[in-house]
Amino acid sequence: MSAKFYKDLPLGDVHLREERLSGEDIYGGIFLKMKRDQVSLPDGNEAVREYLTHPGAVAIVAILDDGRVLLERQFRYPIAKVCIEIPAGKLDLGEDELVCAQRELLEETGYTAKTWHFIRRIHPVISYSTEFIDIYLAEGLVPGNSKLDEEEFLDVFAAPLEQLIAWVEEGEITDVKTTIATYWLDRYRRGLVKAHPIT
Repeated sequence: MSAKFYKDLPLGDVHLREERLSGEDIYGGIFLKMKRDQVSLPDGNEAVREYLTHPGAVAIVAILDDGRVLLERQFRYPIAKVCIEIPAGKLDLGEDELVCAQRELLEETGYTAKTWHFIRRIHPVISYSTEFIDIYLAEGLVPGNSKLDEEEFLDVFAAPLEQLIAWVEEGEITDVKTTIATYWLDRYRRGLVKAHPIT
């Protein structure tokens, strides 16, 4: 994008903002809640916005000593497909994001990690959900026993980054957090981006 294009953009966000006028809860599930709000648009007209509230989640780019990435195969009911993903899970109420990442890595894979880095926060479905996912890099992995939830079934395996890239390009991996993590890890290993160490 050219500098001229940026210079031509209006300053600030006021001309784009929508303001909530009223709202109602449509549905409350185990951890998702559906809401419907009446909003005022920038031009003064009104519209309806329906969205899901989500407690947030974490995902982990866990690297074995040989450089391979720890992965999972899990059946995802909404799309009726077994998907390849990096380990991940939702936050418990009031839970710290790093604590959640450490818990999920152990529960799902049996591994703990000696070093942790924060990668970035993503919003996977900005059009209809408040969900965010904080992605972490975990290294110095130590194997142990997994502690899957009663209703959780998955396969844990590892693959080199080159294989992940191929799976993304071929459409075998469609999960957004895993796609973004693959892109990030490739750039990280080429020295183009940095991770943020957690002390």
